[in-house]
Amino acid sequence: MHDMFEIIWISTIAGLATTLGSLLVLLFGKPQERILASLLAGAGGVMLAVVSVDLLPSAWETGPPLQVGIGFILGLLFMFLADNRLNVSTNTLPLSRRQRLKRTGLLVATGIALHDIPEGMAIAVSQEAAPNLGLLIAFAITLHNLPEGMATAAPLKMAQIRGWKILLLNVGIAFFTPLGALLGLFALESVQNSLAFFLAFAAGAMTFLVFAELMPLSRERHPHYALLGGVVGFILFALISLLHPA
Repeated sequence: MHDMFEIIWISTIAGLATTLGSLLVLLFGKPQERILASLLAGAGGVMLAVVSVDLLPSAWETGPPLQVGIGFILGLLFMFLADNRLNVSTNTLPLSRRQRLKRTGLLVATGIALHDIPEGMAIAVSQEAAPNLGLLIAFAITLHNLPEGMATAAPLKMAQIRGWKILLLNVGIAFFTPLGALLGLFALESVQNSLAFFLAFAAGAMTFLVFAELMPLSRERHPHYALLGGVVGFILFALISLLHPA
């Protein structure tokens, strides 16, 4: 526990990469629809890469298959219920594109927050075992969090949500990483068992977001740009995950 301050510090920096990603989107102004379509699909590609190259393999290595399966299914179910909850409206008309974009941004934010908790736990456990390993994992998480912040900001910006509200939301998301680190420190003895579940849970949540929200929205008006963005996002961050394994 003597490295608690250092662990909280590096996990906070990694978490704030989400805020930086959202800030970059806000500073660019309002990009063209084709650029935003590529960005949304690219974020979906990134999330699929994180799920398939990072989260699920890590969960499979750390815990029993049954725990991984239950975690993944519960992650899907949780986001399905959250999606239905955010879809509730007093208006009997179908949701407008702006409402759908706002809902998507909030769902992405929820998924990222869930994702950040096991990432923070991974930083804490690795840093306690070997300081260099913890720093490497924090670096990899920083690379992942940048586009995740963009994934939150893009649909909310398209929904014309005020910039300061988007930024404030991403600041809040950023602190889920040090929160996960604290949980990792205080549950160090049993973290191997719980980490597999949380990794699989986050993987299920991210998978739902990609196929139920990000990809359909990105393909609505510019399907070719969406396809390009998704492929580039997946390949780029699959390579990053392989080069900086967490």
